[in-house]
Amino acid sequence: MRITNFLLIALVSGLFILTGCQETPITTNNFTVSIAGLEDLGNDYVYEGWLIVNGTPVSTGTFTVNNTGVLSQTSFEADISDLDNATKFVLSIEPSVDSDPAPSAVKILAGDFSNNTATLSVGDGAALGSDFSTAAGSYILATPTDALSNNENSGVWWLVPGGTPSLTLPTLPSGWRYEGWAVVNGMPLSTGTFTNVSGADDAAPYSGPNAGPAFPGEDFLTNAPSGITFPLDLSNANVVISVEPFPDNSEKPFLLKPLVATVPANATNGTSYNMNNNNTTNPSGTVTRP
Repeated sequence: MRITNFLLIALVSGLFILTGCQETPITTNNFTVSIAGLEDLGNDYVYEGWLIVNGTPVSTGTFTVNNTGVLSQTSFEADISDLDNATKFVLSIEPSVDSDPAPSAVKILAGDFSNNTATLSVGDGAALGSDFSTAAGSYILATPTDALSNNENSGVWWLVPGGTPSLTLPTLPSGWRYEGWAVVNGMPLSTGTFTNVSGADDAAPYSGPNAGPAFPGEDFLTNAPSGITFPLDLSNANVVISVEPFPDNSEKPFLLKPLVATVPANATNGTSYNMNNNNTTNPSGTVTRP
């Protein structure tokens, strides 16, 4: 009887050991993100990745980028089922402290998976929907907001003499706006944000007392910031049309700059000067799953 009980105890113990030693099933796997052309968002915002699974965004976590464009993290963990069934990857910009579990409207890169790789671009329909290759435009120097004629090189306006729009820009999705800039000795001065090339922008912090034309632009005549003297001669300055996230906490142009130009040293007022398409600097990348 004792031998039988001993055998029974040994059998139960063996089953317990075998059951207890079974490995936990692996339910997650790592995938890699490689992106060039992103920039540091500061302390208030981060980048967040999303797998689109059956039409639903699934967060893969956040990362930052340093001042040389290096990602803080390139390997991310996700549920195996989500990785296998994802049809697209989207990269958004989110507040650092974010109570909303859904992606924001500010989506900068996206791409469909082909086999195990998604090629990311700003032109994907889930991002900005355009690579800005068709962006074009010109500007003039003029100061329509004052009554003087001796400082006409102190203002930049994106219009054609005679009063028609000079910019050709794609319509931006929710979460983005265009912004004009004059960059003088490395200091960027905003001319205001806009979404309509044939309407006034949203700011006139430096203009004179008169109303400006109903186009994006600015006169640099009053309220000069520290380190700058107004009236400002824009000869040799850089002028830029950028694409900015909204809301935007930076006083500098964002990394998307579809149109840029350098004002000629001998520029004359009222003359149209063409801008250069700059879409080759757009960020891009890939996402690779196992």
